[in-house]
Amino acid sequence: MNFIDLKTQYQHLKTDIDARIHAVLDHGQYIMGPEVAELEAQLASYVGVKHAIGVSDGTTALLIALMALGVTHGDEVITSPFTFIATGEMIALLGAKPVFVDVDPATYNLDPNKLEAAITARTKAIMPVSLYGQCADFDTINAIAARHKLPVIEDGAQSFGATYHGKKSGALSSIACTSFFPSKPLGCYGDGGACFTDDDELAKKMREIRVHGQDRRYHHPVIGLNGRLDTIQAAVLLAKLPSFPLEVEARERIGARYNELLKDVARVPKLAEGNSSVYAQYTLEVDDRDNIAAKLKELGVPTAVHYPIPLHLQPAFAELNLPEGSFPVAEAAAKRVISLPMHPFLDEATQDAVVAAVKQALA
Repeated sequence: MNFIDLKTQYQHLKTDIDARIHAVLDHGQYIMGPEVAELEAQLASYVGVKHAIGVSDGTTALLIALMALGVTHGDEVITSPFTFIATGEMIALLGAKPVFVDVDPATYNLDPNKLEAAITARTKAIMPVSLYGQCADFDTINAIAARHKLPVIEDGAQSFGATYHGKKSGALSSIACTSFFPSKPLGCYGDGGACFTDDDELAKKMREIRVHGQDRRYHHPVIGLNGRLDTIQAAVLLAKLPSFPLEVEARERIGARYNELLKDVARVPKLAEGNSSVYAQYTLEVDDRDNIAAKLKELGVPTAVHYPIPLHLQPAFAELNLPEGSFPVAEAAAKRVISLPMHPFLDEATQDAVVAAVKQALA
C-alpha cells in the first residue's frame, strides 16, 4: 500500500508528461526556458492573481517573499509553531526573529484570537500556514494586519487548490508561497515552488531576487539568490495542471469519505466554515499515537507524523527560550497527530482496508 501514489498518476498522464519533457530536451533551454513563463501564466490564472513567479522550491519561495518585503536582522515575523521547519527557518536565516502564535485546536492553523498580542514595534510581517490542505482564517488575520499596516505571507505549501470563501489559496494575502515537491497536491518530479501576488512592485522584486537580484543581464540592483525553477519541472507541472481540478475533487471526496468512516473512532479533520481542503495530509488525532502507528505498520498501512516536534522545541530555536508549555495546543497536537494514506487515486477498497486497520488498531 502506498502512502502517496505518484506511479498511478504518472501512468494516467504518461503521454502528456513524456511529450512535455521531450520538448524541453529537444529545445535544450533547461534553465528559465519558455515553459517557465507558460506555467506562470497558467498558475496565475488558476489562482486568480496577477502574478505567479516560479521558483526552485517552496522553502526558497518563502525566503524570496520575506526578502521582497525587506525583512532583515532585528525584525520580527509572526508565524505558527506547528509546521515544517522551513517556515521558521527562513525567518531566522534573514536574521529576523520568528514570533510564534499558538494554533487553533480545530484546524491547526494560526489562532487569530492570539495574533494581536504578539505584534510589536518590530513586527515586519505575519506568515500564517495553511496546514494539511486547509487555509488559515485570512479574513480575521488580514483585518488585524491591516490595522497594524503589516503585510501577510501565506505559507500555502500544503494548500494549493484549496479554497477560502470562494477564493483560492494563493490569492488571500499580500504574497503567497507554495511548494511543488513531488508529494504535494500539485507536484513536479524534483523540487519546485511559486510565489503569488497582485502587487506589481512586489512581483518585480521577487522576479529580480530569483535571479541574483538582476533586473537585466549582469546588472544587480539588489542582493538576490539563485531561486530559478528548472524548465523540466515546469514542463511536468504543465502536463499535470489540466487534470489538477479533477484531482482536487477526488481529494475532497476521499477526505470526506474518511471523515464519515472514522468520525466515531478518532478525531477527524474539521473544516472551518467556508473552507475546502485538498488534504495534502489526511490527519487524525489519536491517543497513544506511536503504539497506533506500530500496529498499523504491522497491518500493512503506512503512516506519517506531521509534525512530532513543534518549532519552538526544536534545538535550532533553543535561543528563543520557549520551553514546553509555551504553546500548549501545538504541543498537544504534536503528540497526537497521525496521517493516513491520501492521494487522488486512492480507491474505495484500499480506503476501506485502511479504515478497517485503523479501527482494529484503536480497538
